[in-house]
Amino acid sequence: MRIHHLNCGTMRPFGGRLVNAAGSRFGTARMICHCLLVETEQGLVLVDSGMGVPDVTTHAKLMKQRLRLGRPVLDAGETAVAQLERLGHRAQDVRHIVLTHLDLDHAGGLPDFPHAQVHVHDVEHRTMLRDLKQDRYLRHQFQHGPKWSVHGSADGERWFGFEAVRDLPGLPPEILLVPLPGHTRGHTGVAVRKQDGTWLLHAGDAFFHHGEMAENPHCSPMLRYFQNRVQVDGPLRRHNQDRLRDLATAHRGQVEVFSAHDPVGLERFGGNA
Repeated sequence: MRIHHLNCGTMRPFGGRLVNAAGSRFGTARMICHCLLVETEQGLVLVDSGMGVPDVTTHAKLMKQRLRLGRPVLDAGETAVAQLERLGHRAQDVRHIVLTHLDLDHAGGLPDFPHAQVHVHDVEHRTMLRDLKQDRYLRHQFQHGPKWSVHGSADGERWFGFEAVRDLPGLPPEILLVPLPGHTRGHTGVAVRKQDGTWLLHAGDAFFHHGEMAENPHCSPMLRYFQNRVQVDGPLRRHNQDRLRDLATAHRGQVEVFSAHDPVGLERFGGNA
């Protein structure tokens, strides 16, 4: 499999080093929406979809209101569909989309790929349907009627100490769904095995700053505040973050863990920043 690391949505919050832990505290910070484009024999697979064309055009005002602290750039050239076209693919080549969760900056690209099978944890899907009229989820991102494929944990197995991990029907066994609830009720990570046998683990919003995966963990104050503000279960989120740190340190060289919004993680893999 060939794996591309994409930034599908830049944000420019105020706060400088209070967000990125670098630069001036009065400067502009940078956050991204780290997505994966995986080329498989079954077609293209997206891991998370970032912000989509409807978000940056028709619903641009709404996105700016909802992400006002993040100050999104809303550039159509950063959408997943625009980037894969520059790589020589077509939107219909994306057969599957695997989502860490359904927050607006992760599910925004779904309308750009209406023919794709959309894989998500069943708890996350149920929560979205129940809370669609509230602030967390945006109706326009699901109005096209995604082809949902919801997955529970009943048939899952163990993977590096994580329970209820499962592969996904129609996808190669090198792509796994790893439950990591806390940020949202049905939040997951997505593991992808590379050709050399090592793994990438897209941890979504299970953590926000690369320093949280260090042996002596640290996080910038604004990101620490934001994680606490948007979590649905703080103790469970922190527990899973501790488990991810143990994974990243104990299995260094076997598993590379990164999160959705940290630009350092994207740059580490040579992605488009």
